[in-house]
Amino acid sequence: MSATTSEHDLFEALHAPAFAFTRRAWVDAAPARVYDLVTDVSAIGRWSPNATDVTFDEGAGPRVGAWFSGRNRKDGREWTTRSQVVRADPGNAFTFVVGGAEAGIVQWSWTFRSQGRGTVVEQAWQLLRLDPVLGTTRGDLDALRDYMTNSVEATLLSLAQWIAEE
Repeated sequence: MSATTSEHDLFEALHAPAFAFTRRAWVDAAPARVYDLVTDVSAIGRWSPNATDVTFDEGAGPRVGAWFSGRNRKDGREWTTRSQVVRADPGNAFTFVVGGAEAGIVQWSWTFRSQGRGTVVEQAWQLLRLDPVLGTTRGDLDALRDYMTNSVEATLLSLAQWIAEE
C-alpha cells in the first residue's frame, strides 16, 4: 500500500480493474474435455466451495449472449446471481460477466492450454466496476479479492482431483 492509499479509502477513490487475479493448475485431460466440464455450469458445485444450483436459462447453453443463474454463499450468507456468457471458444476459453455484459460487476474467465498429455487451466477474476454491495473501502475490496483467490485455488484443485478420479 502506498502513502496515498490505505485500507480505509472509500471506493470512489479506487480503480476497479486493480482488483483482479489469475490462478492456474494443470489437469490430466485434453483442453476440449476440460472446456466441456467448465461450461456445463450446472456442475460447478462439484468444484466450487461457494457456488451451487447453477443453471443456464431454459434453452440456453455455453454460447455468447446466454444467461445463467447461480446461488452463492459466503460467511453464512446466500444470494443468487445472474451472469451472461461473453466468450465461448470451445477448447480455448470461456468468460462470463456477473450482472451481464452491459452493466456487469465481475468478470470470470477460464482459458485452456494444452501441455503434455493434459491442460493448463487458468481462471481469472476481475472487478469491472465498483459497487457498495461488494464493499465500500480498499480493505473490503482487498478482503473480497483475497477470499475469491482462495476460492479459485480450491476450485482448481477440486477440478484437477475430480478429473484424476473420473
